[in-house]
Amino acid sequence: MKDYIKEQIKNIKDTNLARCIIREYLQVRILESLQNSGAFVNWAFVGGTSLRFLYSMPRFSEDLDFSLSKAGIEDNFTSFMKRAKSGYEAENYAISIKIKESKTVKSAFVKFTGLLYEMGLSPLSSETISIKVEINTNPPEGANLETSIIRRHILLNIRHYDKSSLLAGKLHALLSRKYVKGRDIYDLVWYLSDRTWPGPNLELLNNALKQTKWAGSRITEHNWRQELCERLSDFDWDKVIADIKPFVEKQSELNMITRNNVLELIKNR
Repeated sequence: MKDYIKEQIKNIKDTNLARCIIREYLQVRILESLQNSGAFVNWAFVGGTSLRFLYSMPRFSEDLDFSLSKAGIEDNFTSFMKRAKSGYEAENYAISIKIKESKTVKSAFVKFTGLLYEMGLSPLSSETISIKVEINTNPPEGANLETSIIRRHILLNIRHYDKSSLLAGKLHALLSRKYVKGRDIYDLVWYLSDRTWPGPNLELLNNALKQTKWAGSRITEHNWRQELCERLSDFDWDKVIADIKPFVEKQSELNMITRNNVLELIKNR
């Protein structure tokens, strides 16, 4: 499979882009392992990477984010991640996984050592390329689930949040996150610029905000835009762009990600 990776990047001159392509292939193979392990009986794919895989959003992502379909059911997180590790080891990848199960959101830091060196993208044989895998084991109620067959290097049959629930998840991140993450802004622009995309799942959004101790008013169809504008107005937009820049396919899109443009897009949605 390493020969396949080499083929994918052989004509790529941009080192950062080549690294993103490699990481995405590794993400696909983790998804394949999870699928073969039966994870998507109880797991749902969420977050920015799901947007790219399901709807071809033109930005790369570092993480794989999941949610249990409902609270209280078995997640098998550690066993699934260990199986993924064994699969990579069988193909001669140098891989390590550090698993944290102590919190509601369980995580695994998956590191591949030496792969970038083998692909000619790093002078250091010790450099790693990493993927963070997370699952929320106590998801808020109200999400709507769908299953889609997608093709990205291989065929995958993925259970995931529907469009309105995915948007609700992004609004929750923007309203509750204690730091600026520019990729959230890019994703929001991508959502709202599609006039056919449904509005947010407000039941899910309010349940999620309640879990994270939201101090504001209940979010409704009439106030979610204003609440979002107030939150985004305080952002450091230099930091927003710096965070997005390494992950977008077209750098020219960054010129459109300004405070005024984003606020106008929200107000007119």
